[in-house]
Amino acid sequence: MEPGSFIPVSEPLIGDNTLPLVKECVETGWVSSEGRFIPEFEGKWSQYCGAAHGVAVSNGTTALQVAMKALNLEPGSEVIIPSYTIISCAIAVLEADCVPVLVDCDPETWCMDPDQVEAAITSRTRAIMPVHMFGHPVDMRRILKIAARHDLRIVEDAAEAHGAEVEGRRVGGLGDMACFSFYANKIITTGEGGMVVTSNDDYADRLRSLRNLCFRPERRFYHTEIGHNYRLTNLQAAVGVAQVNRVDDHIRRKRQMAKAYHERLSELPQIALPVERDWAKNVYWMYCLVLADDVPFDAVEFAKRLRAKGIDTRPLFLGMHEQPVLRERGLFAGSSYPVTERLARRGLYVPSGLTLTEMQIDRVCAAVRDVIS
Repeated sequence: MEPGSFIPVSEPLIGDNTLPLVKECVETGWVSSEGRFIPEFEGKWSQYCGAAHGVAVSNGTTALQVAMKALNLEPGSEVIIPSYTIISCAIAVLEADCVPVLVDCDPETWCMDPDQVEAAITSRTRAIMPVHMFGHPVDMRRILKIAARHDLRIVEDAAEAHGAEVEGRRVGGLGDMACFSFYANKIITTGEGGMVVTSNDDYADRLRSLRNLCFRPERRFYHTEIGHNYRLTNLQAAVGVAQVNRVDDHIRRKRQMAKAYHERLSELPQIALPVERDWAKNVYWMYCLVLADDVPFDAVEFAKRLRAKGIDTRPLFLGMHEQPVLRERGLFAGSSYPVTERLARRGLYVPSGLTLTEMQIDRVCAAVRDVIS
């Protein structure tokens, strides 16, 4: 492997339009959690998603946590989440004193299966947390109908799907609340950061209180409930404002890269590629490959062989029902979610960063073909 020839999975794309805004923060001294860029970022992103309010927080996990607490559900309430997701979803449910209930995912979109959501509802179910996976949205048409039929709240986890659409409507404006991450590898980034968007005034007020130690508006340093310091800085928000201004360009590039991967890899029957349903717009946050069952090695070996050729990869999520820390709490004992388990063992994602070049895509695809053959 030549020095410097290693291709990483993802690199953030910041852009020159960011520097003047960050410079303003430094020169004016507004670098912490006050300053003009925080409300501007909140307003721009919530408007982009079709929601009335945005509440910026420190990261995507804290966004989920304050969103769940803002629902103010009674302890022991059940919240349906996908088995195939990041552990942040389960943590947010548990920290709200609620019970996560798992459902498996669609084998092609890798998003939660609405049929299983309906079947999982009990008299204790109070909310659904659909997670839009790798850029493809959950079938929110069906989730919204299920929630309306059973009077359930919806908290979207849209951390991986900035700008994805369901029948022309962007994710983030579909449920009661939606949570975003602006981590360095996301379609738009603030380095670390997150946001909850909602069109419910009461939820917005409660979210703002929860992210800021639950200070009482009428009296400073006087608290009647437990909150958190989950604030975003003005410096990060300045980066976010510049990123929102370029989000459509970023999505266009993601879709171009996905098309290039499709063209080069679609003839390989040994791997399944990402899909795009006719009702959806997939923004292809990450480009995932899932090995067919007859390939005589798993994703760990696949990644090892690609790395030897200078190609970085990342494994897919391990299911919530297989997480030791959750099993130790007595959760999900004896449960099995076959689609989730197959993805965890047979899938990975290849370089998908916005700085990826066509020549690098050629190299990745050549390496994949060599390894598969």
